[in-house]
Amino acid sequence: MTRSESPVVKPVRPWLLRERRGMEPTTSTELFFDLVYIFTVTQLSHYLIEHPDWPGAGRTALLLAMVWFVWVYTAWLTNWLQPNEAPVRALLIGLMLGSLLMSAAIPEAFADTGLLFAVVYATVQMGRTLFALWAVQGQSWLADGFQKTLPWFVGTSVLVVLGGMAGGDVREALWAGAIVIEVIGLSIGFPVPGLGRSRAERWMVEGGHLAERCQAFILIALGESILLTGSTLTRHLDTVTSAAFLLAFAGSVALWWVYFARSAPAATVVIARAGERTGGLSRVAFNYLHPVMVAGIIVTAAGDERLLREPGADASTVAALFTLGGPALFLAGHAAYQAVLWRIRPTSRIAAVVVLLALLPACVLLALPVAACAALATMVTGAVIIADRFADPARRERSGQSRGPRSPER
Repeated sequence: MTRSESPVVKPVRPWLLRERRGMEPTTSTELFFDLVYIFTVTQLSHYLIEHPDWPGAGRTALLLAMVWFVWVYTAWLTNWLQPNEAPVRALLIGLMLGSLLMSAAIPEAFADTGLLFAVVYATVQMGRTLFALWAVQGQSWLADGFQKTLPWFVGTSVLVVLGGMAGGDVREALWAGAIVIEVIGLSIGFPVPGLGRSRAERWMVEGGHLAERCQAFILIALGESILLTGSTLTRHLDTVTSAAFLLAFAGSVALWWVYFARSAPAATVVIARAGERTGGLSRVAFNYLHPVMVAGIIVTAAGDERLLREPGADASTVAALFTLGGPALFLAGHAAYQAVLWRIRPTSRIAAVVVLLALLPACVLLALPVAACAALATMVTGAVIIADRFADPARRERSGQSRGPRSPER
């Protein structure tokens, strides 16, 4: 069933639903909810800094995935519900408290606070869905989706809590299994025996609003990166450290420029005008690809901390992975984001990822200083910005005419 064929049913609580009058603005309530995630990203960055090895990176990625699902499913909910209505506002404040507790538990999530993290995660995921079922009564196309997601969230929440009660490798395996199940469930529409699956074309998403929400999270992650470098700088301020700070700051500006200078506003328009493809595009672009970019920012922040702590030291494998791997991960996520939205091959980003990965062993083998590795990473990211600036205008126009608005890069 398409949007135009969706049955018109009078909702029980119409005042809780957003009015669909074009792109819905982000409300102050949603922005207030986002504030807690500044602390969350900080906690994830510090966890990676304190566990600079492959197991630590894997655990950081797992925690990020769980935190992201809490945030992004809340963003989807406020795409349909009016955040400034008292019941929805109360829900968001409750979810904000839960997110704060989860963030506080991150440093020892694989030790003493694992059960707290798990119980809060389960409570948030199931509680938000139950509230949604109450709020959208009478709106069949919305209720149908939440009815099908609830059994899946119950199942994954049980796995997460069992993991919280266990320890060691069992906890990691159960939590990773829960995330894999949620990814698969979303990909196939959360099928339930007797009810079928939820089809993306029936989600009636206001894609422009979701795009703005995810852009806000990217800003949060970049802001945390600057906060981390600034706090590190204040511990030891001299000429060398100040120069390293400027280099780290330039790296953050470069990542911001790549995402926001042209791609962000164009992406908002593409998603908003996607019609029946909006649900499917939003699922891939926001649930799957944006956490990759956030992960790249977190890894880059860990590299900036290394840069400020020992700018002149020879680059170790870990320092090179942080300093060069962070921007590579961000650009890889952004390349996939562009490819999904504009159906193009983002050549400059792909080339930049290849160059950054090639520089990794070179920096270690040549024993380059950490500052030199950071400078190379910023130069490569800067080259992407220049390529965007001087991309062929005619090719951009053809892409915009055939696939939506003007493509930001080919």
